[in-house]
Amino acid sequence: MLNVHFFTFNAFQENTYVISNHKNECWIVDPGMYEERELEEFISFLEQKQLTPKAIINTHAHLDHIFGVQALKEKYNIPFQIHALEQPVLDRGKDTAAMFGFDFGNVPIADAYTPHDKALTLGEDELKVLLTPGHSPGSISFYHAAGNWVIAGDVLFNGSIGRTDLPGGDFDTLINSISTQLYALPDNTTVLSGHGDPTTIGEEKRHNPFVKG
Repeated sequence: MLNVHFFTFNAFQENTYVISNHKNECWIVDPGMYEERELEEFISFLEQKQLTPKAIINTHAHLDHIFGVQALKEKYNIPFQIHALEQPVLDRGKDTAAMFGFDFGNVPIADAYTPHDKALTLGEDELKVLLTPGHSPGSISFYHAAGNWVIAGDVLFNGSIGRTDLPGGDFDTLINSISTQLYALPDNTTVLSGHGDPTTIGEEKRHNPFVKG
């Protein structure tokens, strides 16, 4: 079974996740560390836990989720993956940073595209990849059935949903993604979002004001 740890970084209070197995191999999901101290904190955690990063696998490529990608790619010599439909969002990274007043000189290059029609494997463990667009065109979610959790990026939050007013966003598409992909998971599945506190699929189906199950 895969373990998951999370950190909250940058001015957007973005959640970065580390997924590890029993061999201390790990994936890094949505590294959002912007300041040097955040990067140092994250690297210190990996060293203390003796974790070996194998890849950076992002749910999507919005600015706050990719701040730390380049530094980690260089330090650990690991690939960075997004869904192919997310490439236009990554391409706009520098312009988006300027719009929000951030200095972002090293927008990372995707080394591979994450398919949504087959599982990702870390040793003997699997992550199912769900295509969940709407917040952005290539948003994906990572579901680990054995651990009963899903990392949903900015698709579904505790009591809310992702914004759809950024380029490539679409409200109806987002609602469909939540209804057909995330709400199809067991009700007791823990939802680990890109911002804010965890929730469960059942809780959101009952109480989310934007999309009921």
